[in-house]
Amino acid sequence: MITVTTEATATAGSLKRLSDEGVSIWLDDLSRRRIESGNLAELVATKNVVGVTTNPSIFQAAIGSGEGYEEQLADLAVRGVTVDEAVRMMTTADVRAAADILRPVYDATDGRDGRVSIEVDPRLAHDTAATIAEARQLAWLVDRPNVMIKIPATKAGLPAITEVIGLGISVNVTLIFSLERYREVMDAYLAGLEKAAAQGLDLSGIHSVASFFVSRVDSEIDKRLTAIGTDEALVLKGRAAVANARLAYELYEEVFAGERWTALTGAKANKQRPLWASTGVKDPAYRSTLYVDELVAPGTVNTMPEATLDATAAHGEITGDTVTGGYAQARADLAAVEALGISYDDVVTRLEDEGVAKFEVAWQDLLDAVRKSLGSKGADAE
Repeated sequence: MITVTTEATATAGSLKRLSDEGVSIWLDDLSRRRIESGNLAELVATKNVVGVTTNPSIFQAAIGSGEGYEEQLADLAVRGVTVDEAVRMMTTADVRAAADILRPVYDATDGRDGRVSIEVDPRLAHDTAATIAEARQLAWLVDRPNVMIKIPATKAGLPAITEVIGLGISVNVTLIFSLERYREVMDAYLAGLEKAAAQGLDLSGIHSVASFFVSRVDSEIDKRLTAIGTDEALVLKGRAAVANARLAYELYEEVFAGERWTALTGAKANKQRPLWASTGVKDPAYRSTLYVDELVAPGTVNTMPEATLDATAAHGEITGDTVTGGYAQARADLAAVEALGISYDDVVTRLEDEGVAKFEVAWQDLLDAVRKSLGSKGADAE
């Protein structure tokens, strides 16, 4: 196990500057090979990585390949476990191992960072009770204080967030696209803290992040701007996602300076930090560090795929806070998009629906791959 101090050990200047600006760098990827090869520990030691996020697509890519999972799959096949149980055992094993690697960071930051996230079964996204039960089960299975349970910000997910936080379980709220839904997520978190306080729980040990998705907003809006095709439309390409995220940070500042939050600060509650997710650019015409350089603000998290992490280390342009001074321009950019007939509400609703659907497909692909592996090893998969 490596030793981590609160001082950055990375030699990559841009990553060090990003951390110094108050942005926690989390890796948006995990695999058995990354853990066992020492790669994750190396990223913590050399590239200022202080957390890890996972999702169904990440696990589908990792476990679907079978690399590093052969021995565990063979054991699970001999036991004759179901496909669902096999997937749960493999994913929680990876998260547990990653949490152990990041435990020194967790200890050094009093639980702020050193976090590893694992998502509830995406098929439960519209079932509140099942989401709560799954969150409790995952927290129990991983059994590490630095785990975060990911719950999607669907309508059914909102009350689940409140209940799970109220149980004292730290939560990463995922698939947030709209400003309205983000406010609802923060309200759900505060309600959870209030419930936890009423139960006499120690609020200082409960943490949460709100994963506000970035690049997918540009992908959808840019497609519509391109279809319009006028100079007025084309000049707005690549601006909506950053604008949306900046206005989310403005909401964060408002909510966590309000009376409801102030009432919780005496109990040593922690703010729910904004986390910029989906920060790898989808359009090769954009600079690879766009959603890092333009979203620097204190008290945030940026979870990056390794390609974006490497690009930021190599040529990130970290020049200080690039969020709080841009609220007026952000509002103007989104208003200009709306003025062209592109409905913000339609875009964010579509993105949420597609996000849930994509994770469900990835999860089903993972189940199918594991079913095939278990069957080939002589197990009755279902």
